Amino acid sequence: MAFNLLNKDIETLTCPALVVFSKASSQKDKLAKVTHTELHKKLAASVEEKAISGKHQEVVVFRELGYKGFRHVIVIGLGKENKIDHESVRQSMASAFEAIKALGTKEAAIHFDGITASKKDAADFAKATVEGLILTSYVFNELMSGKKEEKEINVHVVTKLANDKAVKAAFNEGVVLATCTNFSRRLGDMPGNLMTPTILANSAVEAAKGTGLKVTVWDKARIKKEKMGGLLGVSNGSAQEPRFIIMEYKGAAASKKPVTFVGKGLTFDCGGISIKPSAGMEEMKYDMCGGANVIGTMLAIAKLKLKINAVGLVASTENLVGPEATKPGDVHTARNGKTFEINNTDAEGRLILADALSYATELEPQIIIDAATLTGAMVMALGNTHTGYFTRNAALKTKVEKAAGESGEWVWHMPLTDFHVKDMKGTFADLSNMSSGKGAGSATAAAFLEQFVGEGIPWAHFDIAGTGWAVGNRLPYCPRKGASGVMLRTFVEIAKQHA
Repeated sequence: MAFNLLNKDIETLTCPALVVFSKASSQKDKLAKVTHTELHKKLAASVEEKAISGKHQEVVVFRELGYKGFRHVIVIGLGKENKIDHESVRQSMASAFEAIKALGTKEAAIHFDGITASKKDAADFAKATVEGLILTSYVFNELMSGKKEEKEINVHVVTKLANDKAVKAAFNEGVVLATCTNFSRRLGDMPGNLMTPTILANSAVEAAKGTGLKVTVWDKARIKKEKMGGLLGVSNGSAQEPRFIIMEYKGAAASKKPVTFVGKGLTFDCGGISIKPSAGMEEMKYDMCGGANVIGTMLAIAKLKLKINAVGLVASTENLVGPEATKPGDVHTARNGKTFEINNTDAEGRLILADALSYATELEPQIIIDAATLTGAMVMALGNTHTGYFTRNAALKTKVEKAAGESGEWVWHMPLTDFHVKDMKGTFADLSNMSSGKGAGSATAAAFLEQFVGEGIPWAHFDIAGTGWAVGNRLPYCPRKGASGVMLRTFVEIAKQHA
């Protein structure tokens, strides 16, 4: 697929398909408006008959309309003018791409100037436009023997503002963010036998070539030497060796403290001896989406050449049942010296993150952000719309909310208190990996993680168990069942705040 910003008069173009937009009236009895003046007149009958209503994501295709240099015309609804924002544009572009694809055409032009008459929105909407197009174009079919090759589609985003510095920069940023998100999605969608910890590490190394990122990978022997007892303990049930991936980006003076991202990279999780039910277990290939999205975040930061220092850390292993698997009641020691008893081997993500967070603390970073498909309790709490996040740092909470507002991703601040910490105290070790109380499973998991973050370091934990995959019924630019790449755009926004 090719997506480009084109500075040309739409009326002079020759192209198989033209995408224009319609807006719904804010007044009950008023008709919709097609944002292209000439086509509004030409399609007046459809508007009057309310075949074109302007409803958000509405798709009306006029095949063989023969308007000027265009064979087909597609009208995409944007909704009411006062409701249009960058997220609604992103979603409308998903509808536009699917309509272009359904036409079977190899080329299409998008009348971008019909989206907004306000220059102040142009950059945000240009970014959202290309994000929506590229994110929707993602297809994971490489493992199908009889797969159909995806048709190459060239999409021109046509606007008189194509040479505007801010618009051009925003469009290019959108390309990077969406492309890196699709890369992370592929890592998540690959099955466990084809995305082992070693393959994940190798994928990060390969993707980083030419970006300026330095990638270091620790093998099992190094992980043992570095006293990462949580990561090592979880990996003992698998024939696959664990990996600890360190991605470093230096875009500022060496004296500037880094922004650090930590990801859970469980490439498959059966629950260990506390084995999961078989129904739906195949989805546990997605237990590494936090790690995959941290890798994508670091790639995006490097490609955007942000003026910061950043480090991405991914603890990766499988959690399986083998002769050396961790048993309920076992006690392991994390990198920072704290001990924890294992009262449920299926609560393993927090154990590998304990070591990663301890290592992150040693870097003395500005902030630590972690992402993990950590708890089923988060799915129960928020479903697949919002990502729940935890932080006790008021300044960081403000930054997260601002970043999410910029990215269009939905987040919800969850409670974390000393009561939750108390619930994670161990009987025979410093900590237990399971709460002594009932309920608040996501909060107590976050409380466990907090014990491995250095005092005074602003830290936020994002539990993406509900939003890491299968969100396409909510967001049309995401695969219905596949990995979503969630929080990558928000994490890059957080990084930009520290430039």
